[in-house]
Amino acid sequence: MAFSKYCFILSMIMALLFSSAEMSLAARHLLDTPAAPPPASTLPPIPSLPKATLPPLPFVPSLPKATLPPLPSMPLPTLPTQTTLPKPTLPPLPTNPLPTQPTLPKSTLPPLPSTQLPTLPTMPTVPKAALPPLPTIPLPTIPTTIPSNIPTTIPTIPFLSPPPSN
Repeated sequence: MAFSKYCFILSMIMALLFSSAEMSLAARHLLDTPAAPPPASTLPPIPSLPKATLPPLPFVPSLPKATLPPLPSMPLPTLPTQTTLPKPTLPPLPTNPLPTQPTLPKSTLPPLPSTQLPTLPTMPTVPKAALPPLPTIPLPTIPTTIPSNIPTTIPTIPFLSPPPSN
């Protein structure tokens, strides 16, 4: 909200800086003048030109039809027949039994030692620190109603408003 307010104020300042009194007065003066009548045509009319007649096209003789000799009727060559090869057969796979894995002896782990773990030292107790109470600062109150005296119209600026109509 505040950012848009500052942008609006900045744009108004820029408009004031880039405009000048002479420009706004010249624009107002141009708007106050009556519209000029359209200029009268001072050019002579274009004369109509005579219609040009074209000479007839020359006669083109027709060419005689060419007759082509018939194609020679030669028999198509015959392709040699393809010899059929015997179907290949694969040799049977050997049925040797797979080698067996040797069995490993079972190993036993030695029992864990039953020694007692050392006791950890105890942590010393820290005394509780008492904090001072927080100061009581009253919180600001947030208004719940919208005030009715907020301006809703933008004030007019003389050089940005259109000139009065006569």
